[in-house]
Amino acid sequence: MIKLIKSSFYKEKKTKQALKAFITQAEILSFDEQCKLFEKNFAIYQGRKEAVFVNSGSSANLAIVQALLNLGYLKKGDNVGFSAITWSTNVMPLIQLGLNPVPVDVELETLNISAQTLEKTLNNSKIRMLFLTNLLGFSDQIDQVQAVCKKHKIILIEDSCESMGTVYKGKKLGNFGLASTFSFYVGHHLSTIEGGMICTDDEELSAMLRIVRAHGWDRNLSELDQAKVREEHSVNSSFYSRYTFYDLGYNLRPTEIGGFLGNFQLQFIEEIVSRRQKNFLQLSLIYKNPLFYKVKWDHLDVISNFAVPIVCKDQNTKNKLVDICNGKVEIRPIVGGNMTNQPFYKKYIKNNGEKSIVNANLIHQNGFYFGNNPELTQKEIKYLIDLFNID
Repeated sequence: MIKLIKSSFYKEKKTKQALKAFITQAEILSFDEQCKLFEKNFAIYQGRKEAVFVNSGSSANLAIVQALLNLGYLKKGDNVGFSAITWSTNVMPLIQLGLNPVPVDVELETLNISAQTLEKTLNNSKIRMLFLTNLLGFSDQIDQVQAVCKKHKIILIEDSCESMGTVYKGKKLGNFGLASTFSFYVGHHLSTIEGGMICTDDEELSAMLRIVRAHGWDRNLSELDQAKVREEHSVNSSFYSRYTFYDLGYNLRPTEIGGFLGNFQLQFIEEIVSRRQKNFLQLSLIYKNPLFYKVKWDHLDVISNFAVPIVCKDQNTKNKLVDICNGKVEIRPIVGGNMTNQPFYKKYIKNNGEKSIVNANLIHQNGFYFGNNPELTQKEIKYLIDLFNID
């Protein structure tokens, strides 16, 4: 059985030995220096000015939406576009926080929003923000999407939880929008067991994210930002300042264990991305099968593939492959499928727009993915290629 993932960490034995030594010696395991160092190191890796570490990728999505509301970049009732093929917790915060989600269809060949699908949505709905998912390590011509957002004054936020390390036109995915979110859940490109990050170049947004992360208080802000927020709210007493709550927030804090793991795993990230790309380029031979829709990636400089998608041209082929894979290869729907088909979405969004999401519906019905991880062997890669060479 070829599973989606083989281990909790890349170089798992070495990582666990280092983690054991760290826990034995550490005096503090709640948010502290390792978390702060991971933020600094990840910002450098990603090429962003600011990185804010939280306890999951889903929390990262929640935090960015709440921070934008707190700052007035968004207001309740605003329309927010989202990739129709995505994960539930990209959409749930929009509903939970009083925004109006608007699905945007994706392209079959890239599985991602294009400038064309976005413009088509804008013909029917004005949106204030686009929450774009860089699905499975792929993207469309994201610079063109960025240009459409700029033209219409739309805030662009990227979910790059599955695309860490992918590069388009010399720029990493996650660097095209105002901010981007990442996940370090087990099986993702970099694992801290649970964990997430928000990256941005906007210092005001970064400060608000730190407020949102920890109850609405200012403890993790820089001294300069602390002084600013305390002066704004006339909080002069050092006694009260540590227990003053300035805006809406949660407890989304990570632990030093996650921070340590992030720093330790980050030393392997280039190797991890390289292996995922090498695997994918070999596995992409499956797209020669005329029963599958082709996937486009030749516009990407680096393809840091998370998992290998197959979208069949008919449902019978998909069902046949599901049976073939049973007990041999672990497969799953392509992320969460078309979100407008999900029960939670239909419950809360009555005019869900599912009829206009043609490509996402086809992917939902006829698609699945199997795992790509840096520990796949050449024997397993050959087996997978042969397995999907059906007629």
